[in-house]
Amino acid sequence: MNIPKGPILIEIDEATAAAPSPADAPPVPDATIAPPDAAAMQRLAQLGAQPPNRLARWFWGLLGALLVTFASLAMWSFVAALMARNPLIGAGLGALLAAFGVVCAAIILRELAAFSRLSRIDTFQHRAVAALTEADLGAARTLARDVSAFYAGREELRWGRDGLADQITASFDADATLGLIERQLLAPLDDQARRQVEIAARQVATVTAIVPLALADIVTAATANLRMIRRIAEIYGGRSGTLGTWRLMRAVLTHLVATGAVAVGDDLISSVAGGSLISKVSRRFGEGIVNGALTARVGVAAMEVCRPLPFRAVRRPSVSGMVKRALTGLFGQG
Repeated sequence: MNIPKGPILIEIDEATAAAPSPADAPPVPDATIAPPDAAAMQRLAQLGAQPPNRLARWFWGLLGALLVTFASLAMWSFVAALMARNPLIGAGLGALLAAFGVVCAAIILRELAAFSRLSRIDTFQHRAVAALTEADLGAARTLARDVSAFYAGREELRWGRDGLADQITASFDADATLGLIERQLLAPLDDQARRQVEIAARQVATVTAIVPLALADIVTAATANLRMIRRIAEIYGGRSGTLGTWRLMRAVLTHLVATGAVAVGDDLISSVAGGSLISKVSRRFGEGIVNGALTARVGVAAMEVCRPLPFRAVRRPSVSGMVKRALTGLFGQG
């Protein structure tokens, strides 16, 4: 066989030239590393944001009324029969029932007071939006004085209230007037609320990453978020009771679902976990990080709901920054 010397020319026809290049092929997905999800927080948000069923509400309301009526009648009959047999024991039992009724009335009054304070904060928010939109200096000054009076009983804000009335009078701009309230009264409360959000995010992330039990992450997310929202409401002066906390939780989750804030995106993973962290840890740890980040989003939304004034002069808290502070050293460095 004769081996030709020199270069060899290979002619390429048009069909071969039009073939795709291997360089244009998409990268092969890594089947060993699945992207993390946030099933716990997404399920919790979807459950909390479901619209109420009027028929179900009527059913449970009427059932509760019937049960309370029957229990009251049965207890009254029992006490009356006991007093007929033994007046002394019957009188003692009647005193216990009266004390129980007083406690129940106190709980009801506390819940009503909590709803009243939450409604007052909601009114402050609407007034602030109207004053800022219309640049109404008079409305802004009146609102600033009302918010200052709202926090008159808070000892930790006494330094911020010193001289605040004179500064409000000397201010000639609606935005600057409300900015005084934000910087001197609400900024310390923002720091307290931010710490509560970081605590809740750390707890949810830790349990999701470590505890392998089914539904443990959902239960932990629900309890941690309820506790976080309750404490945030107390920090801003809402003092929400049990029913008030559920109302806030529902409002926050409805807002998050409506705005799509519970969706897991690349920006969330990259800003919180870093580019290489997910590839270094297991899927469970990745879910813990993302659930912690979504808990922080719920916390920021709760701060916006419970805060008397919208974030304007003070910067809105960063979800990525809070999660990084909460999870520093928990999952290692990325």
